[in-house]
Amino acid sequence: MIRLPARPRADWQRKVEAEGLIWHSVDGRPYWDESIYYSFTLSQITELENATAELYRLFIAAGDVIVDDPKLLTRFGIPQIFHRAIRAAWENEPPALNFGRFDLGYDGVNSPKLFEFNCDTPTSLLEAAVIQWSWKEAQFPRLDQFNSIHDKLVAKWRDIADHLPPVVHFAHVSDEAGEDTVTTSYLRDTAQAAGIATVPILVDDLGWDSERRCFVDMAEQRIEAAFKLYPWEWLTNEAFAPQLLESFEDTLWMEPIWKMIWSNKAVLAVLWQLFPGHSNLLKASFDIPYGDAVAKPLLAREGANVSIRRAGAVIAETVGDYGEEGFIYQELYRLPETAPGCFPVIGSWIVDGEPAGMGIREDGLITSNTARFVPHVIDD
Repeated sequence: MIRLPARPRADWQRKVEAEGLIWHSVDGRPYWDESIYYSFTLSQITELENATAELYRLFIAAGDVIVDDPKLLTRFGIPQIFHRAIRAAWENEPPALNFGRFDLGYDGVNSPKLFEFNCDTPTSLLEAAVIQWSWKEAQFPRLDQFNSIHDKLVAKWRDIADHLPPVVHFAHVSDEAGEDTVTTSYLRDTAQAAGIATVPILVDDLGWDSERRCFVDMAEQRIEAAFKLYPWEWLTNEAFAPQLLESFEDTLWMEPIWKMIWSNKAVLAVLWQLFPGHSNLLKASFDIPYGDAVAKPLLAREGANVSIRRAGAVIAETVGDYGEEGFIYQELYRLPETAPGCFPVIGSWIVDGEPAGMGIREDGLITSNTARFVPHVIDD
């Protein structure tokens, strides 16, 4: 796992924009940064792949425990009226991509450690699946990359296509940066590549037809299936929450509502209770520890309201609008500092239970939405 310099491609901005990455720079500096890259050995990639598959197994076991425990569901901050819907979705397994990104700490030598699982609204997907592959093909065509994300997504859409209604709506917020828009548009592309008809819609434009008792789009077309890049914890607290609950009778929501339990940081404490000392887990608890730890809100996004504590003192923290729902405290993992002030986090992707590839984000001690995405290769 070596960080190396690289010469960016001529006119790289135009090249990534042509593939859909309009959000490639932040405040005048690259978000997509191809002036550097990471080189991994095949054995290191195998270790990351095995850890990803193992973590998925642990999450399945944790899910079985959580959905049957109303007290745990409540501690996760999930409204009681949605507990039954979560259990039903978990047991019935409605059609889904069942994809997500495990954020891992890894130094290239010791076992990868789980930070969290982004599986409800995971971003940095286009960068990992498409942009870094095109970069590799142009810059290092003879080398390989841990990356079958695109092919696996398309294959999964094909696998569930016969179980979907004729049209799938894709919903997201109108974000100024374009990150959610880019991710949702890419997922639409993968569905269309599998022969599925799609319609885009903003979450704010979702309508409720009180006579037909269903959600509709701007053309009054009934929404029979909706893929949404919008957190379930927000949906279940919207004014239309009662209608959302009613819609589960005949509307397919993707990803399914049980994703609320996996995307919640509280699952980290449950995992440690179930598998204490596991080589891919960090100790985590609902209680404030005496030792070094990272405090994480149960429902935060993009590194907001996270603090790092050493010897009882906060040495780094981020601001945001989260935290009222409570915190978990995770053992502090010392990321490798591969360059001054640069700490890489591995984002290992999974599609339907299978490891699919990875991306790398670099930031300071806390990985936030200003982190840089850098590509990688496998070089043995």
